[in-house]
Amino acid sequence: MLTRQRKELLLARLHKDGQIVAKSLSEELGLSEDTIRRDLRELASEGLLQRVHGGALPPSPALGNFAQRQQISSDTKPAIARAAAAMIEPGQVVFIDGGTTAVQLARALPQDLRCTVVTHSPSVAVELVEHPLVDVILIGGRLFKHSVVAMGPAALEAITQIRTDIYFMGVCSLHPQTGISTGDFDEAGVKRAISSMAQRTVVLASPEKLDTASPYQIAPLSQVHTIIVTGDAPEALVAPYRNMGIAIARA
Repeated sequence: MLTRQRKELLLARLHKDGQIVAKSLSEELGLSEDTIRRDLRELASEGLLQRVHGGALPPSPALGNFAQRQQISSDTKPAIARAAAAMIEPGQVVFIDGGTTAVQLARALPQDLRCTVVTHSPSVAVELVEHPLVDVILIGGRLFKHSVVAMGPAALEAITQIRTDIYFMGVCSLHPQTGISTGDFDEAGVKRAISSMAQRTVVLASPEKLDTASPYQIAPLSQVHTIIVTGDAPEALVAPYRNMGIAIARA
């Protein structure tokens, strides 16, 4: 079998099964594991899959830049945002992450809601200017342009000084085996720090992020309290998370 044919087969199997297990596939095809792993490495370098221990998972389309991500699931993100906004109770201190769904969440907050919003996203902060009863604490630092959020030592120091009731986390990827992950090493560390200071972590999971993987793990799923998904998300996709004791909220 030619290299091109093998790679096409691997991508077809990934699309069909949602994952590749190198050992099983090598036995099925009568190829060495080294050959399969080499093909997976090359496909990963092209951005066509994400390597994980023992095989591969689909890559997240949420790894694109901010403008590109605004076009992904644009019809479902407002519904997820409204479901998240309904979780906030008056007087709470909540952390709203950066990203396109987080901006929708800021827009969805009721005008009469009195609470404190902490964010490292200038985009989120600007959305809340016209909310008279929302006190906004904006975390500063170096601007990470991919997600339009502040990062770096100054941001981390400020984050670790504020305990929040809820952290609404945006992620690139969510998978029962690999947990929650993102495409930047430093961003993963910032999200991990925010989550550690929150009583509850709520993941905003638009459809394209489910059952995908990104290079850098944020945290294991045991750290997640709730995942908000769209109302039409297939039960087969969300059941593994529910079986782990994670609450599933359908938007």
